[in-house]
Amino acid sequence: MSVGSVIPLAAPVENTMPVVTTAGQLIRYAEVDGRTVAWTSVGTGPPLVLGGWWCSHLGLDWQDARFRQFVLELAEHHRVIRYDRPGSGLSDRDGPTPHSSSEEVAVLAGFIDAVGLDSPSLFGGSSGSVAAAGCAAAMPDRVRRLVLYGGYANGSEIASPAARAALVDVVRRHWGLGSRLLADVFVPGASADERADFARFQRQVASPEVAASELSLVYAHDATQLLAGVTAPTLVLHRRDDRAIPVALGRDLAARIAGARLIELDGAAHFPWLGNAAAVISSTLSFLAGRVLDADSGERRATPQLSDREVEVLRWVAHGETDAQIAQRLVLSPHTVHRHVSNIRTKLGVSSRAAAAAWAARHERL
Repeated sequence: MSVGSVIPLAAPVENTMPVVTTAGQLIRYAEVDGRTVAWTSVGTGPPLVLGGWWCSHLGLDWQDARFRQFVLELAEHHRVIRYDRPGSGLSDRDGPTPHSSSEEVAVLAGFIDAVGLDSPSLFGGSSGSVAAAGCAAAMPDRVRRLVLYGGYANGSEIASPAARAALVDVVRRHWGLGSRLLADVFVPGASADERADFARFQRQVASPEVAASELSLVYAHDATQLLAGVTAPTLVLHRRDDRAIPVALGRDLAARIAGARLIELDGAAHFPWLGNAAAVISSTLSFLAGRVLDADSGERRATPQLSDREVEVLRWVAHGETDAQIAQRLVLSPHTVHRHVSNIRTKLGVSSRAAAAAWAARHERL
């Protein structure tokens, strides 16, 4: 399947609300703690939840060719699920919006439950890294893998108190100027027309008060107490010259998560679909497939890396045992065994238990 081709959307999930069509997508709605959350999906394969962008809008984002290509390339290997946070984009604009890190985590965890996702991986970008990491810590048996791009642990370290207060004030009082200032930070190196387009996009999707509130929340996020609870395999990606979130904060974020892998990429663009998006995509897909990453290039190596536990589970899969039988043998829950089997299939690039067993036989892993 080539990039840019039409990838079928997954079938609607029964426990979500009716769908509408916007910008060539099927937009679905789910109830999360009394708030309506808009979401959409594209592609097939293991689920990958993508969300948390500044001023996200499912419809307008999809009209951006570079954003769309970024998602479609991920969707060649995964079912990519995107959502707008309550109060933003196509989600409920009238109800309350998340006002703390814990509320952001609750929205994402509630969304995963409402949509009925089984062992999704999460891609948290920028301030969305806080919600993604917090959700992984809150749902250790549900989140398969975690990718954090351009993220941070403590928003108060993004800039000085005076600089943070000044920018929030400009956004609230002079949204035209504020949106242009943010465009300079988020899309450095872009042409004047491109920066003007992004400034206009921000004003389309958020009022001055909403934008100021969201920016204040970006600075208020503090995940430092949550990160120790993250047990999912984690990849932290950060561009070295990112002006919005300095690379030092990405290094700090990776250091706070046990076993996290940090890859620093060249470039200054804050959004992953801008600049050298191919490096972000290749590193992400390799990591999600369980392949070893090269720190300099993000290139994949050929041999899938199975943990000792995954090898043990694969051995019993090859013997024809069910998840319940394996769980009893290894003193694990059936759900945990199911997650291991899903991880094994993803790492091996196979579509069935039988194919995984055949791989084990070929590689003498029984």
